[in-house]
Amino acid sequence: MRNIDPEFTLIRTDRRVVPSGRLWNPAADVYRVADGWVVKVDLAGVCSDELEIELRDSILTIRGCRKDTHYREGFVYHQMEITYSRFEKSIKFPGPVEGASIGRDYRDGFLIINVRSE
Repeated sequence: MRNIDPEFTLIRTDRRVVPSGRLWNPAADVYRVADGWVVKVDLAGVCSDELEIELRDSILTIRGCRKDTHYREGFVYHQMEITYSRFEKSIKFPGPVEGASIGRDYRDGFLIINVRSE
């Protein structure tokens, strides 16, 4: 006789994996440094080559999309908690940062943006 956990018998198994329609809002840390700002954004699973970074007046905007690269035809999901969708994150600085240079680095799932005043 098979032991079946009654909790699992309530889970449908005919569902197909479909990307979430929710707009994802990644977490960010912002640091003030002597010559500008450092912004660290949690972007695990995002291809850094597909990121858009824009600085206008006092607002830094980061856009992109996290895609499920492990999904294959025929997959049926059991549990999905990671949001796969496009995102847009805006950081408002306390004052204008016009003319600032932007440097970026992506490592260990974090996008590090250095906003340096000229």
